[in-house]
Amino acid sequence: MTGSDAAQAYVLGIDVGTGSARAGVFTTDGKMVGTDKCATFIHREGGTIVEQSSEDIWQAVAKSVRGALKASGVRPEQLRGIGFDATCSLVVLGEGGAPLPVGDPDHPERNIMVWMDHRALAQAERINESGHRVLDYVGGRISPEMETPKLLWLKEHRVEVYARAWQFMDLTDFLTWRASGDLARSICTVTCKWTYMGHEGGWDPDYFRTVGLGDLADEGFSRIGTTVVPAGAALGSGLSQQAAEDFGLLPGTPVAAGLIDAHAGGIGSVGAQGGGGAEANMAYVFGTSSCTMTSTKEPVFVPGVWGPYYSAMVPGLWLNEGGQSAAGAAIDHLLEFHPHAEAARTEAARHDLSLPAWLARQAEALLGDNPNPAALAGDVHVVPEFLGNRAPHADPHTRAVIAGLGMERDLNSLVALYVAGLCGIGYGLRQIVEAQAKAGAHVQRIVISGGAGRSDMIRQLLADTTGLEIAAPAAEEPVLLGASILGSVAGGLHPDIHLAMEKMSSFASRYTPAEGAVRAQHDARFAIFEQLQAVARQAARR
Repeated sequence: MTGSDAAQAYVLGIDVGTGSARAGVFTTDGKMVGTDKCATFIHREGGTIVEQSSEDIWQAVAKSVRGALKASGVRPEQLRGIGFDATCSLVVLGEGGAPLPVGDPDHPERNIMVWMDHRALAQAERINESGHRVLDYVGGRISPEMETPKLLWLKEHRVEVYARAWQFMDLTDFLTWRASGDLARSICTVTCKWTYMGHEGGWDPDYFRTVGLGDLADEGFSRIGTTVVPAGAALGSGLSQQAAEDFGLLPGTPVAAGLIDAHAGGIGSVGAQGGGGAEANMAYVFGTSSCTMTSTKEPVFVPGVWGPYYSAMVPGLWLNEGGQSAAGAAIDHLLEFHPHAEAARTEAARHDLSLPAWLARQAEALLGDNPNPAALAGDVHVVPEFLGNRAPHADPHTRAVIAGLGMERDLNSLVALYVAGLCGIGYGLRQIVEAQAKAGAHVQRIVISGGAGRSDMIRQLLADTTGLEIAAPAAEEPVLLGASILGSVAGGLHPDIHLAMEKMSSFASRYTPAEGAVRAQHDARFAIFEQLQAVARQAARR
């Protein structure tokens, strides 16, 4: 490709998160020139059931793509590649791609069991009791967030739906199939969430027979994926005629095999030029949930941390994946307990801000010249594990703890609760870093992305709580950038993901952890965090 051709080439990144679809148009050097988003429907029932509609999500994707293209001013013929990422949610399709209900049969449109749906907890526990060797590659214990427990729940509780299903797909793979007509699965999705053995290049039939899903093995895995390809691989003949009409793009535009959303954030952040490469940097996506991703040359087995997964994010490297089931969502939920929350939310709305974003500004104002955000937490301590501990304890039963509350009802006490919750997020991150280091997976810094961690105050607090440098990528939307990097590889604009990461991403700012008295304060608070966490885990087992 000539220099003039490259100057006219653009790529499209599409990201489907828990509550919205977003699209971004990027140049070949990683500059976003247009973006748009569209909310998606989500159904919640009780404390465990969370469902969505694949058709609703597709329509939201189409709307956001058209909006991003219009905002960018880029012509369809200039778009040279499309990349997708999405949450690791289970999509159930009948013949011809018709949606099948994962819950209430009166709502067949709700055919997605969302990643945070925990209805398959009992199935996950039974699978873990098997002690199968496949579990070694998910940190020793499978999570109800993953797909085989969900499939087992469907088989046991929605017998007819399970039997009628034509395809069970990760949401990312559904989107690439809907865009291209190609049923190939990404090695990222099936290795990280479906127990595909990426390093062996196949499924383990014995695992499926052991856990009660032997019929999938007997069928030759035709319903969960017979063709598995690297992320960024060009799919089929590119964008189908129908998808092109939906998006307002040209048929045949290259479509890349996708990534899970957090992993797209990793691709969009850890490989920045001059940053030491993917192995030096832990990707930390701080959104509704949080996800940590660490890359190593050789497999590292960390109890309670998912993986090691081969080529699941950066090709040729092993991935360890941790994080928390609730992060930004945990902060949102935490604030609901405070009597001043409603008044603060009204004030935040006046400034067109979410309550956490508004509180971050209030915290910065209260700090003034004080460089230590934790000073605002006072004697309040929070273990924000409302949905259990994803890593490093892999304990879905444990619950949150709040200690140190008084009778205060004012803004300052709400800020204290907020900052204490953020400290708890940071200490959970520190636990993951330390568990991985003990097993041999060391990192030099944490590269943050995600909407919940954009303020300077939060980034400095995370540096202080973990004791590691926090780097922020230059990209305003690193997850979208990661998806666009896939599109650039599928479209031949860059030869591989490694080079595309280097050419399209960079760091914008870095936050150095405090030393001295501030470090000592966090060490003391971290010790209290672990004590409270241990009590909560003990109480959950009673």
